[in-house]
Parts: sequence; C-alpha cells; structure tokens
Amino acid sequence: MPEPHVVTVEIRGQRYPIRSSLDTQYVTGLAVYVDEKMRAASESAPSGDSLRLAVLAALNIADELFRCQDAQQAGRGALSERYEALERLVDAALNA
Repeated sequence: MPEPHVVTVEIRGQRYPIRSSLDTQYVTGLAVYVDEKMRAASESAPSGDSLRLAVLAALNIADELFRCQDAQQAGRGALSERYEALERLVDAALNA
C-alpha cells in the first residue's frame, strides 16, 4: 500500500488537508464531487448554513449509493437467472 500523503482539497471555499494513501487525483475528484453536491444542496436551500448543506449533500450521496446497490443486486438476480437457464440447457443437451 502506498505511503500516506497530504492532499489539500477545496470544498465550498474551505481548504481541507486530507491525509490519504489514495491517488491524489482520486481524492481531488472526490472533493470536486462533494463540492458539486454541496452547491446543488445550496440551490435548493439557499439560506442553509454549511452544516445543513453538508447533511443534505450527504443524504443525496447516500441515496445515490443505495440506488446503485439496489441496481447491482437486481443485476445479480438477472444474471443468476440466466446462469440457471443456461445450466438447464446444458444439462438437457448432455442428457439427450
């Protein structure tokens, strides 16, 4: 695992030093994504303080995560069904 280093990112005009062993561009990309979510939250609640905006952004990000996980689970179910159907076809061909 790479050695931890400090990546300074900016979110909503605040600079944050992040200590991480992840790739610098990846950490920067995460910060850009969070900044975009906070900006979107500020558009829906313009008078919100930073903590409120951070909570709204976190809820939006959690919603995205849960929807992706649900979609992934649904995809696994469909793949499993296809695998079972293929297995039945192969069994039928071998028994014929």
